[in-house]
Amino acid sequence: MDQSELSTEQVLKRDIPWETYMTTKLISATGLQLLRRYDKKAESARAQLLDEDGPAYVHLFVTILRDIFKEETVEYVLALIYEMLSANPTRARLFHDESLAHEDTYEPFLRLLSKGNWFIQEKSCKILAWIISARSKAGNGVIANGEASASKKPITTIDDVLSGLVEWLCAQLRQPSHPTHGAPVAISCLSTLLKEPVVRSSFVKAGGVKLLVPLISPASTQQSIQLLYETCLCIWLLSYYEPAIEYLATSRTMQRLTEVVKSSTKEKVVRVVIMTFRNLLPKGTFGAQMVDLGLPHIIHSLKTQAWSDEDLLDALNQLEEGLKDNIKKLSSFDKYKQEVLLGHLDWNPMHKEANFWRENVTSFEENDFQILRVLLTILDTSSDPRSLAVACYDLSQFIQYHAAGRVIVTDLKAKERVMKLMNHENAEVTKNALLCIQRLLLGAKYASFLQA
Repeated sequence: MDQSELSTEQVLKRDIPWETYMTTKLISATGLQLLRRYDKKAESARAQLLDEDGPAYVHLFVTILRDIFKEETVEYVLALIYEMLSANPTRARLFHDESLAHEDTYEPFLRLLSKGNWFIQEKSCKILAWIISARSKAGNGVIANGEASASKKPITTIDDVLSGLVEWLCAQLRQPSHPTHGAPVAISCLSTLLKEPVVRSSFVKAGGVKLLVPLISPASTQQSIQLLYETCLCIWLLSYYEPAIEYLATSRTMQRLTEVVKSSTKEKVVRVVIMTFRNLLPKGTFGAQMVDLGLPHIIHSLKTQAWSDEDLLDALNQLEEGLKDNIKKLSSFDKYKQEVLLGHLDWNPMHKEANFWRENVTSFEENDFQILRVLLTILDTSSDPRSLAVACYDLSQFIQYHAAGRVIVTDLKAKERVMKLMNHENAEVTKNALLCIQRLLLGAKYASFLQA
């Protein structure tokens, strides 16, 4: 059978020759006794054994995974552990029991992530996620699951595990081991693991945030809706972590989340996206981005729908109030800057308001004339006639209102770019390109009559 399609139930139907392993000294007589009491027994009987002697079973399972390499047996023991933890995830605490202080309980699962078939990789990943989430938290976040000084070789630390696991999860998002299950399994594990601050740090350092963004898109099937929900859950968890926020601000995350919230009818998806927006609203330029993306109108529309989730309703109200405050605080130049940075220009009133240019023309000097450079990039790359026309007009306004406007725009090599647009097929573009060139050549003093 194709190992990538194996189920836990199929694996657990196997008969494993435990007695043979004892004969060859790969398991002890005590281990064989524990297995005979546990294997193939009813769930209630197994649960009682785990309650009475849980750490001993964890030690046995980890020892088998460490010492036995036969694929069918490795799959079987992973299936036993997976079944044990999926029935009651709190049993993952057994892996951190004091009696196992000298055992390297992480190592087998970490090793199997890279060496096993898909069934082995998937189960090792999910088991590791449970074990990591169940560990006791130390102040420094670097916790060994055993005492390295008392063992013959260094014991795998939580840092080792996180590094290896996060690397594997990112690899599944880049190039999945399984064509249809790889990314969903990785996202599902991340949606649990990213609750841990130390995992957020490892994930961001591994360049993981950018791998999530393409997965944020409207979904229709049940499977794709679950993947979208868990991806958005990852983004929400990352919205509490400053280094991740920096990346979210410079990617298309906000635009993608906005598209999702506009089109989704799944309450849990809408809730997690709105809660992400609420987290990001007070940070950096997110508020201005949300205003530009039309979020106030979207929130108003969402509030008219019949949601049953109180958390969602509260978050919608808080976000609506926050956006209103943000709009009040935004200066006209902040709004202008956001419009330019998004790359889609329109004839908003500020473009033609003399007061706007008189009051804000020196703000264009910020960050080595960043906004002027972006306007020139729009001239080079945009295919939208309206954006091209407005960019030409704004350059002409800068020339008119800044004392050194002609010199600055000339130094930035704007003339050649604008000249190309004088033969554009759109009349609005050619008109404003001509105006810009006239002001560039004549200067503001002699071109005031050209004011459109």
